[in-house]
Amino acid sequence: MRLDEISSTVEVPVPEDPLQRIVGQRTAVEKALTAVSQHRHLLLVGAPGTGKSLIAQAIACRLPKPRQQILIVHNPANPNRPTIEIEERHGPKKPSKKEGQEFFMSPLDVPVIVAERLGFRCATCGEASPPDELICPLCGTAKYITEDLAGGWVVDTPPNGSIVTTEAVLTQRTNDFVYRREGEKIRRMHASSISEIKGGEKKTHIIVPFDRPQMIQATGASETELLGDVRHDPYGSHPDIGTPAYLRVVPGAIHEAHEGILFIDELPHLGSLQHFILTAMQNNKFPIVGRNPQSSGASVRVDDVPCRFLFVGACNIRWVENILPPLRSRIIGNGYEVLLDVSLPDTEENRQQLLRFVAQEIRSDGKIPHATIEAFDVFLNEARRRAKDIDDVRNALSLRLRDLGGIVRVAGDIAKADNALLIEAKHMKKSVEESKSIEAQLEDQYGSVWSGMDKDRGRTSNKRSLGSSYV
Repeated sequence: MRLDEISSTVEVPVPEDPLQRIVGQRTAVEKALTAVSQHRHLLLVGAPGTGKSLIAQAIACRLPKPRQQILIVHNPANPNRPTIEIEERHGPKKPSKKEGQEFFMSPLDVPVIVAERLGFRCATCGEASPPDELICPLCGTAKYITEDLAGGWVVDTPPNGSIVTTEAVLTQRTNDFVYRREGEKIRRMHASSISEIKGGEKKTHIIVPFDRPQMIQATGASETELLGDVRHDPYGSHPDIGTPAYLRVVPGAIHEAHEGILFIDELPHLGSLQHFILTAMQNNKFPIVGRNPQSSGASVRVDDVPCRFLFVGACNIRWVENILPPLRSRIIGNGYEVLLDVSLPDTEENRQQLLRFVAQEIRSDGKIPHATIEAFDVFLNEARRRAKDIDDVRNALSLRLRDLGGIVRVAGDIAKADNALLIEAKHMKKSVEESKSIEAQLEDQYGSVWSGMDKDRGRTSNKRSLGSSYV
């Protein structure tokens, strides 16, 4: 549609696809589409108002619906170490890897302390014997002895048929296992399997549901918002009035973005939290722990919570050097760094894109009238002026569309105040004049920015006023 064929923005069609609404930024859009299809990370760098957030929101619409939801499972053997389950949208629940660590063992193969507690070894000489023999056949001492409060030794009854142990792995995490005596063998299982063995119903809590946003925005997030937390229970998980630990687990933004997009604008402002994002990107999982040492949730930890997301970071050009170098390396190694354009050539095709942009802004605002083609000509001249004055590009149109969109809205407000049916050229001209920055207004009123800033003191400059109050 040529510009000379229309009379107002009412006649301009607006595409439904958010990606097609983006003006210019062809390279960035192409890279973003590739990132979605190939699951690559993306770093968008550009001047303010050039469409970084819009690109992230648009590509989120191209993602498929999440196929998994994450559940926290109560661990009756150690309530402060809940486990996870992953439920598929079109399939059964997928238990965590820990629940598959179950098998039978010989009493000679289990840790010595376990064999002693279950009655398979003598605590004095270490000789193996059946658990129903209370006296060791080798040394003749009682197999089950405990120290009383007076420092003496008393013969105790055989212990229960199971014992819970905590074992550390190479990743410095701890897992709780149950050793249960079953005949002449010992059954080793993960603690989360106890409820199933006893025939009880497994207690679960969904923290990341199927129906969730495709994009999670974590701009300026705190450590708790980004990484998750465990809520405080003032009753200390009391069995009657307290809240179990698995119900107090709160996911972070990195977990909510599982199978989606984690978008962080002004990425350098996260500071040291960038290290945690890097770890989550490397491992595709991140634990949820209580982050307040004064809270009852400080002792709760859930390991291996999935967080496989597509990371989209954004920042202004001047802040790129403050991005964590290993994080940039991770993005470059599995994604793209894209510099957004600040202008585009002044061609008929690009002028039509700006016309569509004006129509989009008017429709999205919903409170202002459409604009005449004459008003758009004034808008077009302002886009040319800004490209030349701000970015020193001639024969071009500015892509600093956030500021240009403000001009359209102010013009619409002026037209509404005049009870006009359409935004006319005079309204757009007045909007351009009223939309000047504070710096431009200072220059117009005081001759220079510095002279205007000097007026902020509010004092006269003659000697009689020295030490006096404000004039």
